[in-house]
Amino acid sequence: MLVPTGDLVAEARRRGVGVGAFNVITVEHAEAIAAGAEAAGVPVILQISENAVRFHHGRLAPIAAAARAVAALAAVPVALHLDHVESDELFDQAAEHGFGSAMYDAARLDYAANVAATAAAARRGHGRGLWVESELGEVGGKDGAHAPGVRTDPGEAVAFVAATGVDALAVAVGSSHAMTTRAARLDHGLIAELRAAVAVPLVLHGSSGVPDDELRAAVRGGLVKVNIGTALNVAFTGAVRAALEQDGRVVDPRKYLAPARLGMAEAVTRALQVVTNSGGAGVP
Repeated sequence: MLVPTGDLVAEARRRGVGVGAFNVITVEHAEAIAAGAEAAGVPVILQISENAVRFHHGRLAPIAAAARAVAALAAVPVALHLDHVESDELFDQAAEHGFGSAMYDAARLDYAANVAATAAAARRGHGRGLWVESELGEVGGKDGAHAPGVRTDPGEAVAFVAATGVDALAVAVGSSHAMTTRAARLDHGLIAELRAAVAVPLVLHGSSGVPDDELRAAVRGGLVKVNIGTALNVAFTGAVRAALEQDGRVVDPRKYLAPARLGMAEAVTRALQVVTNSGGAGVP
């Protein structure tokens, strides 16, 4: 069933568990994420990034409609989130396409410009009923808050949230986007400081590179929304490679997309078991 993102995050925060947010690139991703959540028996967030929209020729409507239909038919609560949006035009389309939330990303701007742009986006988003996420701006350069070695300053985080009015804040505590190895180590002391200082829910980006024990500890420490993308693509691509290596004559894409979808669903289930502290082996 399709539900608002803010409701899922608020309930997870109340219970002291995490809620998994997984990147959707194709319809198979959306189906796999919903199936994985159903197998785990927990809610989930389907998120579509601006990069994914660009892959779909800059058209949000088709992939959003597919994700919305998958969410509506799921046996568990599913929310839709538009992720890492830099385009004001795209951000302003979120609500009309069924998204309950959007992450506005002004990290390429300097701090003052980031605050101004994010505050304006938050006002527009709230006017459309959106729950708005953001992250601190050019703390570490081009990669924003998740550049290697960068950490979020609690005082700056408090000021940023107050100045922008965002509903959630992605924080830099040791993870990094697009990691294919699970070697990230998180700063759990900083997570505790941020949780104590910042009133809104905290978000972890780049979670594919974080080992299970680190993710569990991070959620116990106060991180709520846990973003995972690369781990699904690793599972997807591995399954496709295996299927084609097994039979190089295959031309029907269903022959390799089916195992790819299953592999992603299994990765989602394991990851959700970790972030909800319900057991399991975690993301691959």
